[in-house]
Amino acid sequence: MAFKDWREVVEKEKFADCVIICTQDKLHKEPTVAFAKKGYHILLEKPMATTEEDCREIVRVCKENNVFLSVCHVLRYTPWVRKIKELIDSGAIGDVVNIQHLEPVGYWHFAHSYVRGNWHNESESSPSLLAKCCHDVDLVCHWMGERKCQRVSSFGHLSHFNKENKPKKAANRCLECPKELESKCPYSAKKIYIEDGIKASNTGWPVFVLTAGPPDIENVTEALRTGPYGRCVYDMDNDVMSQQVVNMQFTGGATASLSMIGFTGSVCTREVSVFGTKGEIRYKDGDESVSQVDFTTRRRYKHKLESKSGPLSGHGGGDQVLIESFVSAIYHKDFSKIHTGADETLASHLVVFAAEKARKENRVVTINEDLSFE
Repeated sequence: MAFKDWREVVEKEKFADCVIICTQDKLHKEPTVAFAKKGYHILLEKPMATTEEDCREIVRVCKENNVFLSVCHVLRYTPWVRKIKELIDSGAIGDVVNIQHLEPVGYWHFAHSYVRGNWHNESESSPSLLAKCCHDVDLVCHWMGERKCQRVSSFGHLSHFNKENKPKKAANRCLECPKELESKCPYSAKKIYIEDGIKASNTGWPVFVLTAGPPDIENVTEALRTGPYGRCVYDMDNDVMSQQVVNMQFTGGATASLSMIGFTGSVCTREVSVFGTKGEIRYKDGDESVSQVDFTTRRRYKHKLESKSGPLSGHGGGDQVLIESFVSAIYHKDFSKIHTGADETLASHLVVFAAEKARKENRVVTINEDLSFE
């Protein structure tokens, strides 16, 4: 069966066990609520929704209809995240007192997704902290275990990508920009999509998203001439933060800090340090092992990670494990293997919303036991 719109599916009698919802961020709530009311179990792309109210409604409706909801926080299923969680839960580093987490977005990735792309404007999509780093806030909450986030502060800024920084004589499109300017611009669409893309035989992401047809030189060039990805980064209506820090305090006094930075050479190679009363853990995405220091024995350990390859090896193998876990849970009616259910996801999303509230209102936000803010 094929359908033009998800609404056509909802109008029919239920004929499957589950649905996978991958609509754009702001279009998550309506189909999720509709399918939940029909009794479908749901695998929902992150973020759950773009507002606190919509997230709460999704969780409420899923529970009222005894529907299992899993959100695609794929990083929880990666070998390195699972190893860090295993070490923390084993007591190897004692009680966690602080977590420092870095998300380096990558300079061209930020320009592609958050200046020119679908997530460039908060009113059309969501804040960059939610779109990009709900993963990372979720990981911090995951590693903190039973401790709940109680207080949040945040600071951010949109740097560089504005009309004030547009060079004199620069054109509105990179293909029309004077060569002496375009050749010196690190955000040149010609460099990102043609020189580093088509001409380098890279027709995967991000190149293939530019055109509905084959990602060849003709189609990509036409897309740069007429579409948003060919526009000057200093001439857009983008308004999401290019860098942001989030400070969190959890029950018992443990603290955590998250930094999201758009201006980095590495792309999404997250770095984390977990500090405990008896040791510490460090990891940089891409490393073959997780490092551990034991304060008691003075020994250092390297915990080698399993590696995955194949068509679903994205996000360090997390994509494959997430799908396998979801399918297995539905088939066996055993949801114990799913780590990103309704309650866990709502709790971490609320930390993101609290951080945005703190940033915009320039204050510390308290998250109460009933998950309300003050």
